[in-house]
Amino acid sequence: MGAECLSNGGSERSWIRLSTNGEESFNLNQTVVTLDKNGDIGVIRIDNPPVNALSQPVRAGLQAAIEQVQADATIRAVVVHAAGRTFVAGADINEFSLPELPPPGFHEIFDQLERLNRPVIAAIHGTALGGGLELALACHYRIALESAKVGLPEVHLGILPGAGGTQRLPRLIGAQAALNMILKGEHVAAAKALQLGILDAVVGDEDLLAAALRYARELLSQGKGPRRTSELTVDPASVPAGLFEQARAALQKRPTGNPAPARIIDCVEAAVSKTFAEGAALEKRLVEECRRTQESAALRHRFFAEREAAKIPGLPRDLELRTIKRVGVVGAGTMGGGIAMNFVNVGIPVRIVEVEQAALERGLGVVRKNYEISVTRGRLTAEEVEQRMALLQGTLDYADLADCDLVIEAVFEDLELKKKVCTRLGEVCKPGAIIASNTSTLDIDVLAEASGRPADFLGMHFFSPANVMRLLEVVRGAKTAPAVLVTVVNLAKTIGKVPVVSGVCFGFIGNRMLESYLREAEFLLLEGASPAQIDAAIQSLGLPMGPCRMLDLAGVDVGAKVVFEQAKAGILPPDPSYRVVVQKLYELGRYGQKTGAGYYKYDGRMPLEDPEVETICRQLAAEHGIQRRSDISEQEIIERCLYPLINEGAKILEEGIAYRASDIDVVWINGYGFPDYRGGPMFWADSIGLDRIAERLDHYAQVRGNEYGYWTRAALLTRLVNEGRKFADLGIMQG
Repeated sequence: MGAECLSNGGSERSWIRLSTNGEESFNLNQTVVTLDKNGDIGVIRIDNPPVNALSQPVRAGLQAAIEQVQADATIRAVVVHAAGRTFVAGADINEFSLPELPPPGFHEIFDQLERLNRPVIAAIHGTALGGGLELALACHYRIALESAKVGLPEVHLGILPGAGGTQRLPRLIGAQAALNMILKGEHVAAAKALQLGILDAVVGDEDLLAAALRYARELLSQGKGPRRTSELTVDPASVPAGLFEQARAALQKRPTGNPAPARIIDCVEAAVSKTFAEGAALEKRLVEECRRTQESAALRHRFFAEREAAKIPGLPRDLELRTIKRVGVVGAGTMGGGIAMNFVNVGIPVRIVEVEQAALERGLGVVRKNYEISVTRGRLTAEEVEQRMALLQGTLDYADLADCDLVIEAVFEDLELKKKVCTRLGEVCKPGAIIASNTSTLDIDVLAEASGRPADFLGMHFFSPANVMRLLEVVRGAKTAPAVLVTVVNLAKTIGKVPVVSGVCFGFIGNRMLESYLREAEFLLLEGASPAQIDAAIQSLGLPMGPCRMLDLAGVDVGAKVVFEQAKAGILPPDPSYRVVVQKLYELGRYGQKTGAGYYKYDGRMPLEDPEVETICRQLAAEHGIQRRSDISEQEIIERCLYPLINEGAKILEEGIAYRASDIDVVWINGYGFPDYRGGPMFWADSIGLDRIAERLDHYAQVRGNEYGYWTRAALLTRLVNEGRKFADLGIMQG
């Protein structure tokens, strides 16, 4: 075997040319890209685990491979494929935070690939997403396994496809289909991609590379050469009238704060009206504009934060995890039924227990109704509904849970009731079964001891509606076995949830922080702000609703009972004016939208300002010696509701309740509607400046008084301010 090292002008790129059995292989950048020859077919192979991201070394390798193909007249066609479990699943998102993207650029490489004077075939398995699909679009033909998926999901990161996707895709499948696909950022199955015209061929479960080589030789035998998508044009007559105007109007009607959608529309419109070169130049400029925005940085933060949240520090790698083949749920109410749906949706059988037949039938009926709504919306077939319902069995006997691998109690939020249920589960569940509580606030360690099996016990706090909301707070008890914790975190991902691990405290991460938010909202009501004024200020930040509307929707009775549970737990502040509004509304039977009156009065589902609420707040203010005023600004509402929430987040970190500041962001984005384009409360605090947060906390401590410590800074916040650091600079926080 001979070897010859070829350098490239002193750059980091280097090639090793190997000769083995008459076949040639060119190895670049520690094998991230190789060029092999299979007869007269060149095979470019990308091998950059885990998802073959188009990092700078891969781009450099592709460029060098393309140049090698150009120089070798014996290569008559090229197949581009990837090693491992997937084709190219996108760009290296870490590079998006750099001041400049390192060369070579995507457009440069893909244009060079497309200009090759012999057919180039992309062989796709797993996923071809973002830059991966754009790489495939720059190839002349595309073949995929039937299990593959393709998509341009960049919009979820606050950017647009930046490697020709907004120009090639409309030319290939039409402006309307391309615009819809890029704006939604959805993954498209191979069969649909074939129908749209993205793919040229789909093969079953076989050797994809062999199929691609066979396809390449068929093209050659038929005399077919390059077919460059950039040379296609979009017939303006094929574009529905008003397509782009309607898309812009829809954005204005429902603004998202995401900088990408408006620019995506501009680029796809350019694909219809401009040359490829002009459209590509626009795309490059607009993607750079997006990349540099704070909103895109926030959306990228969310992307990484959700992946980090599932990583549990400090655990051995050789844990023997539990196998979950059957799940039990105690309680067929709204939460119990929703929880059960998560498991049957992925084929895991569920047994659901109730104390009365009528309640059981009612709960199962609600589950069926939810599925039937999905049928009317085209998301499920009637056959799929029956398949899922067949996996859901109801029972009145706890003994029927004996063969379940995981049992989740979802009964009413009452400590004594939950303790009784947990004790019963400890008696009937098989050895090794995991027992979980869906409590939203109560002490997991108390419930764990009641079960008699604290090592097998933890919290699984689903958010309502449980079959829809993505967040799952996984609450680790003091004695929860590491294998139990990891098993449930992995299971959460299996059922499509975003898991965040929390330690034990009242309310865990999300609801503990929520209390400071609701506390200040109520004080603002007592001081003279109206529910509508408070809600409007909070919604101006991008939250879907403010605290008053949220409580009315969730139930004022539910909110009041949280306060009562705090009192039982002995953690209620000794402030006689603490949360008196919600308690008074509860006393008056104003439970929110479901009773037609709460913080608002209701005409159906429409909230209307209610003078009676102002009277109630005025009377309560007088009783507690709180002075009313008329100069409460939007900025004050934002600062008073959200800065204490951030401060509470800092306390949660310093206590080791949350591992990371970004975990808190994941909780608030996925569980409470904090706008993802602001990155979550802790990321948002960093963008405001922690010194500003601290200064305003001190300000309100002075002007409002701080008898009960509401405005006392978290020690961690003070330390970060003194050191000139951010929450993002923190590592893992463990108590």
